[in-house]
Amino acid sequence: MARQSTGQVVERERKGGTVYALRFRAYGQRQYVTLGSSADGWNRRKAEAELTLTLAQVERGVWQAPTPAPTAPVITDPTFHEFASEWYAAKEAEIRPNTARSYRNDLTHHLLPFFAKHRLSQITIREVDRYRQHKVAEERLKARSINMTLALLAQVMEVAVEYGYVERNPAAGRRRRLKAERPRPVYLDSAEHVGAMLEAATALDAEPDAQTTGRRPVVAVMILAGLRAHEIEGLRWRDVNLAAGRLTVGASKTAAGVREVDVLPLLRDELGHHKAASGRTRADALVFTTRTGAPRDRYNLRQRVVLPVARRAGELLEGREAQPLPAGVSPHKLRHTFASILVALGNDPSYVMGQLGHTDPAFTLRVYSHMMRREAGERDRLRALVAGADWAPLGTSDAQRPSPASVEGRRERAEPPR
Repeated sequence: MARQSTGQVVERERKGGTVYALRFRAYGQRQYVTLGSSADGWNRRKAEAELTLTLAQVERGVWQAPTPAPTAPVITDPTFHEFASEWYAAKEAEIRPNTARSYRNDLTHHLLPFFAKHRLSQITIREVDRYRQHKVAEERLKARSINMTLALLAQVMEVAVEYGYVERNPAAGRRRRLKAERPRPVYLDSAEHVGAMLEAATALDAEPDAQTTGRRPVVAVMILAGLRAHEIEGLRWRDVNLAAGRLTVGASKTAAGVREVDVLPLLRDELGHHKAASGRTRADALVFTTRTGAPRDRYNLRQRVVLPVARRAGELLEGREAQPLPAGVSPHKLRHTFASILVALGNDPSYVMGQLGHTDPAFTLRVYSHMMRREAGERDRLRALVAGADWAPLGTSDAQRPSPASVEGRRERAEPPR
């Protein structure tokens, strides 16, 4: 007489609850069948009932081992489109929104049109060189922009190497890059240019049909404090200490960017007037908003503030037959202007780097050497302007220039309301 089949219920504690399984013999072999967890509704009584049913099926010879769930086929050589999409989805949460937009743009408009259907194993050094030659022939991108797409390709392919899809990174190495000219620093280095920007902002704000207002204090904080676009967007009144003359930048893209900026007298005056006119001055209120109260984001700062102001300032300067603004004025270039002003005020490069939140001294030193070659009169006019004095345009005689006493008097009058 055959021995009756026996078995037992196995319980294992897991993070998701108790997991129940059956251990028994069937057809001369040991069997182990997982039933489910307490989260799925399984308990000891239900598991014992399942064991009784299973042993009865074994006795009758009708029990069959559960069929394993089908597994997804393993892709050993995905296309670049598949892998880059997976890479971007994982990367997007780790990087700043502006960086994510830049990566998405370079993938969508440059890398994917060329590499989308390539298997990763087909992206060789020769193919990367062919892509570079293709982008040069298109004549749509400058060398620096092409190099940025190559750097992004190298990032994606480096992960492909780590995952074992390819043995080496075909986009790695400086030899893949084009020789790009170092962009010329763009900044306003004269009192005429700074004054024209502030005057233009005031004029645009005063237009009866103006859809955007409050441009002047925004332009002032770009030029006279050097804040980045996202730093301006997140600036709150708790970060502005007019009495002590300091701006606190607590949220920046680099550790060096977290800093305290010394407020120049003219900016102190501008922010004082802006606060007095603002209806939102609680500690947690944003310093700069749109007319609807929304934050001024990067697009708004560029399209609604800086570009219209620069166009109007250009018209003002042209009407005065003065030197035009440099080409390419943008929010970031106005930040560069802050460096030139600090140098004109006689500050050393290390102080300038700290105020800008820079870690690389290269740009600061280029501005420093450029400003030191300019005429002392131009530097004096910049000093007078940012001190809140009645600065004198080019061609003004010495007798017409403001005296030191008048500059100090203007500083005292510029003390903002508390």
